[in-house]
Amino acid sequence: MEETIEIVLVEDNANDAELALLAFKKAGMDLKVHTLRDGAEAVSFFVNDDGAVTDKAYSLRAVFLDLKMPKLSGFQVLKELRSHPELVTIPIIVLSSSAVDSDIREAYRLGANSYLVKAIDYTQHSEELSKALQYWIGINHTIT
Repeated sequence: MEETIEIVLVEDNANDAELALLAFKKAGMDLKVHTLRDGAEAVSFFVNDDGAVTDKAYSLRAVFLDLKMPKLSGFQVLKELRSHPELVTIPIIVLSSSAVDSDIREAYRLGANSYLVKAIDYTQHSEELSKALQYWIGINHTIT
């Protein structure tokens, strides 16, 4: 029996979140996707009020993170997550409509493992998300 793979999608735009979920289904994996709507919700998912990493964070295989969000930006989320040694092995894939070099550079400086620019064409965007998921879950090796 195949294990259920847990990932997180942090996306404030409901349409973009729905498109991502459809793309993930196309990857053909047994997934449980935790969908979070803003940066503050993302940080709370990973870190308790006392600053300790939550138990549910340990079962995650990847995080797909939007950059431009309310409450806390994706940059702030990246900085917070990478400040916890227990979370550094979880791949964080940034999803952004920004192709600006300074955004890409900052995302990598803060610990992103990958940076995907959201394609305007749904079919292309869906294919890229599906391939990214297949790579980070099926090919890439992380320490668990």
